[in-house]
Amino acid sequence: MAEATSDAISEDGSVQPFFHVPVLSEQVLAGLQIEEGGRYLDATVGGAGHSELILKAAPDVELVALDQDLQAIAAAKERLKAWSDHTTFIHTNFSRYQPDDRKFDGILADIGVSSTQLDQAQRGFSFRAEAPLDMRMDSTQALTAKEIVNHWDEKAIADTIYEYGEERLSRRIARRIVEKRPFSTTTELAWEVAGAYPAKARHGRIHPATRTFQALRIAVNGELDALKELLSKAPDWLNPGGRLAIISFHSLEDRIVKYAYRGDQRLQIITKKPLVATDEEVRENARSRSAKLRIAERKAV
Repeated sequence: MAEATSDAISEDGSVQPFFHVPVLSEQVLAGLQIEEGGRYLDATVGGAGHSELILKAAPDVELVALDQDLQAIAAAKERLKAWSDHTTFIHTNFSRYQPDDRKFDGILADIGVSSTQLDQAQRGFSFRAEAPLDMRMDSTQALTAKEIVNHWDEKAIADTIYEYGEERLSRRIARRIVEKRPFSTTTELAWEVAGAYPAKARHGRIHPATRTFQALRIAVNGELDALKELLSKAPDWLNPGGRLAIISFHSLEDRIVKYAYRGDQRLQIITKKPLVATDEEVRENARSRSAKLRIAERKAV
C-alpha cells in the first residue's frame, strides 16, 4: 500500500485531514468497472483514497471498508463522512472478515504497509528515526518485532529474514542479532544488521537493514498468510462478473496473487501481465514505482 500522506492522528489523538494519493487509481477504477448501485469491498481502506474514488465513480454505490489499523479506520471515517449512509467500516484483517449473504460487484485489496504507517515514526516500521520495535498494523495484537528479535531462536529469525526478506545474508544477520540482543529501538537494530554486512557492501542502493525490516514486518502482521486466505475466500464473495483487484508492492506478494489467479477455477484472469504506474505517476508519487495490479473476474455460476 503506497500512499503519499501526512500524519492522520495529531498529538492530542484527534483525527486530522491528510493528503493521500492512491496508487494506480485510473487502472483500479477501470478494472473494477464501478456500476450505479453496485456494492464494493475495500479490504484495506487505509487513507480511503481508493474508497473515495469508488464512491464518486457512480451514483448510489455501497462500500464496505476494512482495515486492521484503528488509526486508518478513524481517518477513513473522517474522509468519507459525506458518504456515511453508503459506507460500513469494520476493524478487522481481511483474512478474518466474515461477510453477510450479499455479494460484491468488486473487491479491492492494496497490500502491505501504507506510507502513513511508514511515516509515523512511533509505529516502528522504519529505521529512519529512533522508535520502539513495534511494526504492528493492528495495535491490539500481542506480537511485535521486539518480541521476535529478542526472544525467537537464531534459526527462526534467520528463516524469517530469508523467506520474507529474500536476504542472502540472513544467517549472518540472525547470528549478530542473537549476539547483540536485547534491542529496544529501530535504530539499534538497523545498526547491528548493517554491521553483519561486509564493509564494502554497506553502501549499496538500499540500506542493509531494508530487507530485514521488511521480513520482520511481514512476520509480525502475518501478511502473506493473510493474503493467501483472502485469495481463497474472495471469489466466493463476488457476484458473477464481479472483479477482484489486488495491488502488491514486492515480488513475494505478486507471485502469490499471480499463481492464485491461475489456479482458481472460479476466476477468469483479466490482466495477463500486471498493470504498473505510468512515468507521470511515478514522478508524482515515487512509492508507486513498485506497485503491481492484477485483476480477475468471477466466472458465471
